[in-house]
Amino acid sequence: MIPILVLGAGASRRMGGHDKLLFEVHGRTLLRHVVLEAIATGQKVMVTLPAKDTTRRLALSGLDIRIIDVPDAKTGMGASLRAGIKALSPEDDGVLVALADMPDISKDDYLKIINSFRIDADENIYRAATADGQPGNPVLLPRWALENPTAFQGDSGARHLLQKHASRVHLVPLDGNRAITDLDTPQDWDNWQATKI
Repeated sequence: MIPILVLGAGASRRMGGHDKLLFEVHGRTLLRHVVLEAIATGQKVMVTLPAKDTTRRLALSGLDIRIIDVPDAKTGMGASLRAGIKALSPEDDGVLVALADMPDISKDDYLKIINSFRIDADENIYRAATADGQPGNPVLLPRWALENPTAFQGDSGARHLLQKHASRVHLVPLDGNRAITDLDTPQDWDNWQATKI
């Protein structure tokens, strides 16, 4: 079992005072869209949210997911990772870490990464990449990479692990630039919308 952990506790600081995860994508909020793609894989899905948030929680109403409250979400992505790792079950072989602001990642992309890991007897780290090989997200972290959750600090995510174990990081090419397309700023949003016209 490889659960998908969607990191949705960020503060959306660079989006000009708006919550990017509530923007409309394909007729639903960005957050709900990303989570629905994860659910479609058939894997267990966990979503981190700020502990006192109500609007994002409402955007996920009715979905078969586990919401994980992150009281210290303001300290950065590391807090969400620590909370998600703590919520893993003993039978989970690792976790596929996904970002909630990446609108182009599909069910098939998640499954491509998971299936690459499943056929790997050595249990390496698997990281999405663009079609031309630029590293991006999501990232699948095996159990051995999660032994020290306190190492996840600030907003660096799993960067320290990817650097420390660079020889064990295998890239999984996805179509186009979807592995690096995230919506952090108003310009990102405008650029992404322009590609959908």
